[in-house]
Amino acid sequence: MKLVVGLGNPGRAYAHTRHNAGWAVLDEFAKRRRATFRRSWRRPVQTAKTALEGAGPLLLAKPLTYMNRSGDVLPGLMRPAGLAAQDLIVVADDVNLPLGTLRIRPKGGAGGHNGLKSVIERLGTEEFARVRVGVGAQREGRSLTDHVLERLDAAERQAVAAAAVQAAEALECLLVEGVESAMNRFN
Repeated sequence: MKLVVGLGNPGRAYAHTRHNAGWAVLDEFAKRRRATFRRSWRRPVQTAKTALEGAGPLLLAKPLTYMNRSGDVLPGLMRPAGLAAQDLIVVADDVNLPLGTLRIRPKGGAGGHNGLKSVIERLGTEEFARVRVGVGAQREGRSLTDHVLERLDAAERQAVAAAAVQAAEALECLLVEGVESAMNRFN
């Protein structure tokens, strides 16, 4: 089994913000698999179970702990399923990438992303794959927090939606063919 986690923030105030690009990708991926997210009664997370031919069973998760504590739910999801960090793929926004572009990596640091920092701290390792979705750099004179929590305009929403479609395809490739193949095709 593999665990695919999309990072984001719960609530209407954060819908259609840059920080929720990870959730947009997971929603697109789940839609393709006809999987439905359900709220866990034990943990602050929404999960969906599905499968992908060539990859086997998958658990999709959207932590509801807010971005800075995204990693808090992972041990409780991974331990009972016998999953290791190598079984994890994290999908997150990236302000260092142009809007709508993707970057896939087999491992690495947080790159200043508090959600990834939380995942790394809770797991004690950087040895997990990640799919980063470009949401564009902050404008001069704006704080990073304001930038990632700002609602996207219509053109930006369209770019993130197109990136979510491409990222869902990249996830399928990563899960079936491996990270190197996905990097070669989608980076």
